[in-house]
Amino acid sequence: MRNARRPGFDQLLVRSCLALIAMLALGAASARAASLEELVSAVVRLKTYINPDGQTVQSLGREREGSGVVIDEDGLVLTIGYLMVEALSAELTTNAGRTVAATIVGYDHETGFGVLRAMQPLNLKPLAFGKSADVQVGDPALIASFGGVASAAHVVAKREFAGSWEYLLDEAIFTAPPHPAWSGAALINHDGKLVGVGSLIVGDASGRGDGPGNMFVPIDRLPPILGDLIADGRIAGPGRPWLGVTTNEARGRLIVSAVTPGGPAEKAGVRRGDIIVGVGGAAAKGLADFYRGVHARGAAGATVPLEVQRDGEKRSFDVKSMDRLDHLKLKSTF
Repeated sequence: MRNARRPGFDQLLVRSCLALIAMLALGAASARAASLEELVSAVVRLKTYINPDGQTVQSLGREREGSGVVIDEDGLVLTIGYLMVEALSAELTTNAGRTVAATIVGYDHETGFGVLRAMQPLNLKPLAFGKSADVQVGDPALIASFGGVASAAHVVAKREFAGSWEYLLDEAIFTAPPHPAWSGAALINHDGKLVGVGSLIVGDASGRGDGPGNMFVPIDRLPPILGDLIADGRIAGPGRPWLGVTTNEARGRLIVSAVTPGGPAEKAGVRRGDIIVGVGGAAAKGLADFYRGVHARGAAGATVPLEVQRDGEKRSFDVKSMDRLDHLKLKSTF
């Protein structure tokens, strides 16, 4: 998640990237786009310090670093949630080298977004939202991370994404070539507007075996939940059912690689190494299909009838799900 600083080269690289985008797609519209300096200055460095008792410490660490994007005049900063979930404290550093403390505002597991707010004025122009729904495969884009580091890329796919940590997006944005500091990076369209937030590097960005790239969470997922995140730190309602399993898809099988201690699946008897074969009698044909089967049982708190294969035998477990956020150490920050 860290990116090496290269003094003196950053601004040249950024200018080259924007110029390339302009040549490819902007034409006359480039005159209306925000200046390069404004675009990149809205992306700040984020560093967080996590509750030592946090459930995510083992997998994500006690100190995390990546990028955040300034999205309003009062210092509201959007990032990818795994950088700040369960944080006790956070700090933001501008490209000019100024560091200010930040408060944790909210986290949403369903989208993966996290929101913070600077405790002092950043005096930075926020990055305006574009429409991720309007992004097309083949579009040029700029990916910007903290320190003024940016690179030119193209959108190579818009498709479903399922992550091993019980995470499902009906449509994510994939770009190539990969950006080296993707966590919380801004995906900026040819109009100079924010259309996605960086989440991952993936081995097959296009889905056709063409090579690695980055996955971005579409910005259109933020406006419907932003009010709840600001007001309550989380979206209203019980959320989706969460089981507490990490599941990897390999050779057509869904293998449980980890079970969260104290989570619903562990309490029901599910173990590491179990092979998930179905939910409620319906076969799970892949990771996304498995998650859809779980979500179809209702909201968090619903009992999920899970079928697994263990030592060659089929076993069934009734897993009483819960809201993922209720298992995290959030009360000290939200």
